[in-house]
Amino acid sequence: MKVVALNGSPHVDGNTYFALSVIQEQFRESNVEMVIMQLGTQKIQGCMGCNQCGERKDGKCIINTDIVNPLLGHIKDADGLILASPVYYGGVNGTLKSALDRLFFVNFTNGGLFRHKVGASVVALRRSGAVSAFEEMNRYFLNSDMIVTGSNYWNIIHGLDKGDAANDAEGIQCLRVLANNMAWVMKSLDAARDSSPSSAEKVFTNFVR
Repeated sequence: MKVVALNGSPHVDGNTYFALSVIQEQFRESNVEMVIMQLGTQKIQGCMGCNQCGERKDGKCIINTDIVNPLLGHIKDADGLILASPVYYGGVNGTLKSALDRLFFVNFTNGGLFRHKVGASVVALRRSGAVSAFEEMNRYFLNSDMIVTGSNYWNIIHGLDKGDAANDAEGIQCLRVLANNMAWVMKSLDAARDSSPSSAEKVFTNFVR
């Protein structure tokens, strides 16, 4: 089993990274490999809404100057995807948002590249705004035919300065439970792969016709 984790924080070894490292360590007990991809320090252009990814049908974004197309390859080869972000004004980091808009639009226009992969969202923050950021990331999974995994609380860890999150005992436990649940779901899905439901052709309408 392999999981790709996208770290949206510009702080390479800050509290968001710490949260992912807790999950990564717990995954080792289940023989799950997890690769952390650092996005927060990247320059990533937002989606232009050009729909070229749908017309090309090659599973790639037309913008080829940043990390998004390489990320698509990593995610397609993985069994699970974790999105992790600090909270910026009650939402996710802007760099991560730009990447997700493009990644998931390529997924949509190419017939569901992420279908039945297991997803989870993780938030690191100082005080408040976690649930709105958490829900924002989960929306990408929930309209992409993916399986969302939870824990015994929302996947949230608190801390301001580097190292603060290590003192959040409940947050750490939540992340470890998440890793165990995610590993179990991925292995269960793999065992049931032959009986998985077939994909449905998308019915696409707007509000005037």
